[in-house]
Amino acid sequence: MLSSGIVLTGGSAVMPGMVELGEDIFLKPVRRGIPNYHSALSDMVAQTRAATVMGLLEEARLARVRGHKVSQKAGSVQGAVERVKNWFLGTF
Repeated sequence: MLSSGIVLTGGSAVMPGMVELGEDIFLKPVRRGIPNYHSALSDMVAQTRAATVMGLLEEARLARVRGHKVSQKAGSVQGAVERVKNWFLGTF
């Protein structure tokens, strides 16, 4: 069971004193988050500094399981690049 409180993730979470600083700022319990990953390369990605990336990958996987095609959603990367390109051409 997860406890309530603040979870720090990413590379800065491993800096000395970050948990204590978080507790001082938020006045709540703070802990470092570690990805719960047990497949190939788990020794490399089950670290605090990989938590953000692993969370994003897990969300993409769940979206795919739910039937969403991430690359074909409205506002895909190609569409975004095209909009940025058109904005630059129109502005400059």
